[in-house]
Amino acid sequence: MNSVTPTTKSASLAWPQLIPGTLVKRYKRFMADIRLKNGELVVAHCPNSGRMTSCCEPGRNVYLSYHDNPRRKLKYTWELIEMPTSLVGVNTLVPNRLAALSIETGRVESLRGYDRVKKEVNVGNHTRLDMVLQKDGRDQCYIEIKNCTLVDNGIAQFPDAVTARGLKHLETLRQLTKEGYHCVIFYLIQRTDATLFKPADSIDPAYGKALRRAAADGVEILIYDVHINLQTIMLNQKIPYLL
Repeated sequence: MNSVTPTTKSASLAWPQLIPGTLVKRYKRFMADIRLKNGELVVAHCPNSGRMTSCCEPGRNVYLSYHDNPRRKLKYTWELIEMPTSLVGVNTLVPNRLAALSIETGRVESLRGYDRVKKEVNVGNHTRLDMVLQKDGRDQCYIEIKNCTLVDNGIAQFPDAVTARGLKHLETLRQLTKEGYHCVIFYLIQRTDATLFKPADSIDPAYGKALRRAAADGVEILIYDVHINLQTIMLNQKIPYLL
């Protein structure tokens, strides 16, 4: 189920109606106990498979969406958490939608000039990338989008847990670059307090090495942060990186 929907004539995504609460604990990766303002304790779906280091402290204010779908076991979805220096979007479905919308509306300068965005693209070796940009009906640019929420002293880092899947994506982008395609690894920082991006070598050194190899072979690295509040989220500015 979509967590956010495009607003008209805008490059922003509007949150659904948000329900405030307090984080009690996160567990089993995809579940969180939330105390609502009326005192009720609810179990919310946590749409984030990472460790969520730096954005998962019990006692913090959080915001949920509610989905009255009979097929859903958990009716609430955890969307945002208030950290000392920023609101943080925890839903990993949001970056793909926001990146696609931002590309389609021309907010990503290096990705302008394409006439179609095709999402969830199967590539060789049983790998799926988030999107391919096309022009005149031909595949032109392959993109993999990563959600980044780990920020320490202004430095955004990815990943926040060892990721074999992420390694596979980087290798796929490298191979496609060698075949002559424009390829992009796009890190979207769902918060406002980062001034620099680095690979999280202390968490997954293999990923850091793979990212440096990919960059050396011509894969473009894009990092953007966001404007985020309790109404909308939109792409903000390009963040520099250090490999």
